[in-house]
Amino acid sequence: MNNDTLFDWQFAWQILPDLLHASLTTIGITLVAFALALVLGLVLAMMRRSPLRLLAWPATAVIEFIRSTPLLIQLYFLFYVLPDYGLTMSALTAGMVGLALHYACYVAEVYRAGLDSVPRGQWEAAKAMSLGPWNVYRSIVLPQAIRPIVPALGNYLIAMFKDTPVLSAITVVELMLQAKNIGSQSFRYIEPITLTGIFFLLISLVVALLVRRLEAQLRMP
Repeated sequence: MNNDTLFDWQFAWQILPDLLHASLTTIGITLVAFALALVLGLVLAMMRRSPLRLLAWPATAVIEFIRSTPLLIQLYFLFYVLPDYGLTMSALTAGMVGLALHYACYVAEVYRAGLDSVPRGQWEAAKAMSLGPWNVYRSIVLPQAIRPIVPALGNYLIAMFKDTPVLSAITVVELMLQAKNIGSQSFRYIEPITLTGIFFLLISLVVALLVRRLEAQLRMP
């Protein structure tokens, strides 16, 4: 067997710092984009549930359009098309905004399902207390809705993390692009690609474990 096809532990050790640094970038992108997706998703869910069609219809249109088009096209639009209309973003910003917008639409549907799970009597009781819309959501509805939506949100967090390699298409130097760069410079791909796969596996498992612990805590009386 050719030695070039064998895993070289010494070379793997040499490239490990660069991959670890890129993995931190990938984690940072995921956390920022997911935080934005949580906020924007809640806004979209509340708009879609609004009795005002002026709010509900645009939210529905945005959610269905983004969920029906590939993330890569949305990233290309943000990074390559918008500058033609005077809105220029760095590759990193465009990547985080693209991920946030894309997953906000899925998160919005998770929120909507969670809000629908709140018993109708709770909504009517809130109205009887003459609470404003914000107080209704903050004090009564969201505390009850968050328990069933946590597992789905955890799944989307992991899915977003695994989608970050798509950002390499707009030159964001995250973990996958760093691995490809190392491979193209050294003509060895087995070590960087294998280590990258291991990083994604380990981090996804850790996040899944944390989500399960959070679920268990929320189930506690």
